[in-house]
Amino acid sequence: MSDCGLPLRKKIMSDTTNKLTHLDEKNQPTMVDVGDKAVTRRSATARCTVVLNDAILEQLQLGDNASEEIFTKKGPVFQTAIIAGTMAAKKTHELIPFCHPLPIEKCKIHIRSNDKKEIEIDCTVAVTSKTGVEMEALTGANIAALTIYDMCKALSHDITIKECKLMAKHGGKLDFKR
Repeated sequence: MSDCGLPLRKKIMSDTTNKLTHLDEKNQPTMVDVGDKAVTRRSATARCTVVLNDAILEQLQLGDNASEEIFTKKGPVFQTAIIAGTMAAKKTHELIPFCHPLPIEKCKIHIRSNDKKEIEIDCTVAVTSKTGVEMEALTGANIAALTIYDMCKALSHDITIKECKLMAKHGGKLDFKR
């Protein structure tokens, strides 16, 4: 049951298009059949935000340059996160049960600090295929954020991965932009 007393499935369905795509006619989990879909160019961008406390930021000596690398004893934090996020995006179908394996054509991860001294990670993924890459972008951004956590946790465990959200998607049935 959800907070409002409705069964959770009913609440989720009322918030979408009244039909979950990963359930068959008998409400059993299933992979979506994309066989009849058109091959089109599809892209998605996801963003994760990592909050590092002031003590960590002081030790890392994060400069005023928004793209400046930070280092720990484990090595370059952003460069390692970019590699990890890219690897994760390519393996999304191995991690999330009903994701299709996709021939990813582009995975670009951009990491920067914002004016609140938070680290923002944008992961953009593109493919020419029958299905979208939202999950690949979300996975890439999340794993990059977790890598930053891993690289910095020796300094403090007071690190928060604040949010991960889809920023935009293009191609397929609907385009979306936050």
